[in-house]
Amino acid sequence: MRESLRVVRRMAAKLPCFFWFVLLFGAGGLVLFIHLEDLSEMVQRQEPGEYCVNLRSPPRQSKEETWRRIAVVQEARRRLVKQVCAKFKSSMDRTIMQHHVSRIYVEDNYKILFCEVPKAGCTNWKRILLVLDGLASSTQIHHEKVHNSVLRTLNTFQQKDITKRLQTYTKMLVVREPLQRLVSAYRDKFENPNVYYHPRFGIPIISKYRANASKEALMTGHGVTFQEFIQYLLDVYRPVGMDIHWESVNQLCHPCLLDYDFIGKFENIEEEADFLLRMMGAPGNLTLPTFKDKNPDDERTSMHVTHQYFAQINASDIQRVYDYYYMDYLMFNFSKPYKDLY
Repeated sequence: MRESLRVVRRMAAKLPCFFWFVLLFGAGGLVLFIHLEDLSEMVQRQEPGEYCVNLRSPPRQSKEETWRRIAVVQEARRRLVKQVCAKFKSSMDRTIMQHHVSRIYVEDNYKILFCEVPKAGCTNWKRILLVLDGLASSTQIHHEKVHNSVLRTLNTFQQKDITKRLQTYTKMLVVREPLQRLVSAYRDKFENPNVYYHPRFGIPIISKYRANASKEALMTGHGVTFQEFIQYLLDVYRPVGMDIHWESVNQLCHPCLLDYDFIGKFENIEEEADFLLRMMGAPGNLTLPTFKDKNPDDERTSMHVTHQYFAQINASDIQRVYDYYYMDYLMFNFSKPYKDLY
């Protein structure tokens, strides 16, 4: 109980004063949490949900009640990450090097550190950072301009400045169901025209995994199939390296090294984003954008779409893909996408 209250106080120390009542309200809910069954046992069973906390708003729930509920869920998510890390990575070197923070974007005005997880809404969060940093007047910013912006990453600072920001800024990341994120990345990079991914990844993938490939395919890298993409992902001797769009969150954001204050989930991000923005004191009219200006006509990648793609993959390879993202499934309490996985 004391540990839970200390965490809430530490998080609240970074926030505007009027949010004290929200987090202190949430502390009451945390007292109940310590009597729940051990979270590590829940991880082993991989039960769905946020440890019996209902994240979806009941009818007529007040804003204060919603924020209290989200604060309790946030504490549960942080506790689970710590438990998984203690179980699986207790002996790891905890020295934070510059490469550990290379995907973390810095916003100094509101003291935010945002770890970029591609295909988990990172473009819209970068739009938010650009507005908060005074580099844009609104979030209506084109996709290409967002990713070519001058936002700095934490690894570009001196070590003492990295340490100071890690100790005093609000650290956040947003995660997404791993297989859904993987399918979203494949669709974005290989089913649509792309002057970088087709030659950089498509050509070597087709060269290695496609028998009797046409000269056009070998020259352009167009038309990588989902089966070929999965072969590449699972190959110990990949013909081309990994990419941030399908690398695990565990490897991108190093949650066992960095103590994140906010862990959002793509599936609930609109409600959770409102909580975070108000928590950090952002302007009241600033909300997370929801528009999609890249391949806007494509159907969004839902779990239904994800299962359609994985219907092309045999059971043993689905198991291996699940194994690849196993730490993400454990840390962030995602349910198994198929019941027969172990």
